[in-house]
Amino acid sequence: MLDDIKAVAFDIDGTLYPSFSLYVRLIPYIIKHFHFYVYYNKVRRVMHKTAPLPDFYEYQGRLLAEELGCSSLRARAMIKAIAYDGLKPYFQKIKPFKHVRETFQALHEKGYKIALLSDFPPSQKGDVWGVTEYCDVVLGSEDIGALKPSKYPFGVMAMALELEPEQILYVGNSIKFDVRGANNAGMKSALIASPLKRFFSKKAKEADISFSNYRQFLDIMIQ
Repeated sequence: MLDDIKAVAFDIDGTLYPSFSLYVRLIPYIIKHFHFYVYYNKVRRVMHKTAPLPDFYEYQGRLLAEELGCSSLRARAMIKAIAYDGLKPYFQKIKPFKHVRETFQALHEKGYKIALLSDFPPSQKGDVWGVTEYCDVVLGSEDIGALKPSKYPFGVMAMALELEPEQILYVGNSIKFDVRGANNAGMKSALIASPLKRFFSKKAKEADISFSNYRQFLDIMIQ
C-alpha cells in the first residue's frame, strides 16, 4: 500500500501535539473572550462547508460581523488579534508528541517529500517545533481559500509537491476533516488516535493507517 507513496503530509493541531495540553492552558483565555468564541466557532462551522473562496478572510470576517453586529473590518481585526496572534504565546509552552521531530528527520533522510497543511496559520506555531526545516511545502488552508474537509486545499498541496494525490499520505487526528478530506482528494490517509479510540471507533477504519505514537508510525513507514 505504501510502495507508491512519495510524500507524507501532516496536519498540525492535535496531530503534532496533544490537543489537551493546549486546551487546559487556554481555559482562562477562552473565558476572557467567551463572547467572541461563541460566534467565531459558529462561523468556522460554516466555513468548513463553504466552497473555495477568492478571499477567505473577507468572507469569514463578513460572517462574524453579521453575528457580532459590527463592521467587517472590526470583525477581521478581532479574529487576527484573538484567534491568530493572541494564541501564539501559548504554543511556545506546548511540547509536541514524542518522536515528532525524529520522524520528520527520518522521513526526510529516507527520501520522502514532506508537507504541512493546517486549517490555522502554520506560522502561528513558529518553526512548528523544529520540523519546518524538513518540509518541502508548508500551507495554511485559509490562504488557499477553503478549509478541510474540502478536497481543494489537498489538491493545491499535491500541485505544490508536484505529485499525484495517490502518491501522498496525509496524517491527521480528525476522521471528519483529515481522513475524509484526504481520501476524497484521492490520497492515502493516516490517523493518530489513542488505542481505545481506534479499537472502539468503526470510523477509524476509514483511514488506511492508524497509529498511537510516532515511533509506531515511523516503524510502519520505514520497514
